[in-house]
Amino acid sequence: MDEVIMDQIMHAVYQAVSWIASLAIIFGGVVPYIPQYRDIRRTQNAEGFSTYVCLVLLVANILRILFRFGRYFETPLLWQSIIMIVTMLIMLNLCTSVRMATELSTKRRSFTATDSKDEEIKVPKRLFLDFDWNYFWSWSRFVDYLQCVLAFTVLAAYVTYLLLDSVLFVESLGFLAVFTEAMLGTPQLYCNYQNKSTEGMSIKMVLMWTSGDTFKTGYFLLTQAPVQFWICGLLQVCVDFAILFQVYYYSRYPQKPISHTTHTTSAKAL
Repeated sequence: MDEVIMDQIMHAVYQAVSWIASLAIIFGGVVPYIPQYRDIRRTQNAEGFSTYVCLVLLVANILRILFRFGRYFETPLLWQSIIMIVTMLIMLNLCTSVRMATELSTKRRSFTATDSKDEEIKVPKRLFLDFDWNYFWSWSRFVDYLQCVLAFTVLAAYVTYLLLDSVLFVESLGFLAVFTEAMLGTPQLYCNYQNKSTEGMSIKMVLMWTSGDTFKTGYFLLTQAPVQFWICGLLQVCVDFAILFQVYYYSRYPQKPISHTTHTTSAKAL
């Protein structure tokens, strides 16, 4: 009787831990972007956040969802991708509106200085359907980002439908999805190396990325997720630790004078 009760207790504990782990996987990825969103709204300045982060995460998570049609993986990972896509679209919407408001304000100050009328103030529109590579992912309207994401999704889904029976394609698709996300930190790593400094980078956010990526990789291993997931998860953790090492190294051995102006960024900027 005691053994039965103990088994029931252990089962209940296991279920509770599984639910908590699943919720952490689903929502943990978006947590680092909440402070960034609030900071942009508060300051009305989106310069500290690279929208290319949104691009990389959108591509990675769309490909991961398509990968599930060819190779099953845990449902929490599917929901994680869906929520991350929604989060990145929200970030893009905010960044676009703030950037356009900033450009309009700059134009207005310029025209005011030359005694021009407000009616003459116009901000040139950059549209997705113009297909101008010089302004790729720097469009003037949020709807243009939606059009690009939709076009990519339809194209990728069509190719996946045609090649879904190919094991090589499916496995390559899964690897490409997680590898794209794993490489998200390398631009910041390279940027720090070029600047010989980590000034302007939020250390708190890197710590959050490191803890989240470590937990995510452990989850992949424990749930026996496809091999692409945990290999790229390990790679992502290594990149995070490399950035943290840069923080230590450049603070211990400064390579250039430290500016008195402090900047705040909370994205793995590209």
